[in-house]
Amino acid sequence: MKTEFLNTIPVLPSLNIERDVSWYQQKMGFEVLFVDKMYAVLYRENLCLHLQWHADTEDDPLLGGSVVRIYVKNIQPLFDEFVKRGTIASDKFLTNTTWNTNEFGFYDLNQNAIFIMEDS
Repeated sequence: MKTEFLNTIPVLPSLNIERDVSWYQQKMGFEVLFVDKMYAVLYRENLCLHLQWHADTEDDPLLGGSVVRIYVKNIQPLFDEFVKRGTIASDKFLTNTTWNTNEFGFYDLNQNAIFIMEDS
């Protein structure tokens, strides 16, 4: 069985997670699925947005790039393909994360982080 691509999830930069989560709740009607001081996951109906702390400094996890999460069903064939292509090392597959996903990620040539994920 091949991988089925379901959706893309933008990961937007945030200088202040608490402030921005409140704004998305009040101004756009999003509900919080997960939040900490560095990251938030917001939902409204079929929409999902992620917020990640970003300050464009040395300790910034984004290192000046953007992030996108690609939501799939049956992730393993795609991971195997990307290992074969040399896109990612075979030891970079994360299973049963604390946020209930199986996933892997890599950077493109412009330091944009691309994560492929499925529900675990």
